[in-house]
Amino acid sequence: MLSRNEVGKFGEKLACDFLIKNGYTILERNFRTRHGEIDIIAKDSDFIAFVEVKTRRSIKFGHPREAVDYFKQTKIKNIAIVYLSRAKLKNLNLRFDVVDIILDNDDKTKSITIIKNAF
Repeated sequence: MLSRNEVGKFGEKLACDFLIKNGYTILERNFRTRHGEIDIIAKDSDFIAFVEVKTRRSIKFGHPREAVDYFKQTKIKNIAIVYLSRAKLKNLNLRFDVVDIILDNDDKTKSITIIKNAF
């Protein structure tokens, strides 16, 4: 059984693989600033998608995506501004997606859902 930290990293790998299978191109993983981190930055068609990945073993306390609250959304938006500034990217279509992953007790994937334009 994976540790809590390992579940997060495993979820990010699953999310990258899933996004690629769904036509995304991964631009960055774990983009960090002093304000925090964006799990995945990817290109999907004409959009730059800033992707938050949430992985859980159970929905006992709600779906993983429910952990992306207003505070987390604001933090991700601020980090996205830093990324766009550093990459000197302008006039792009932007989107904030969430990948919701639920694992079973053996750490096998039960479900993966992409919520495009989640916030």
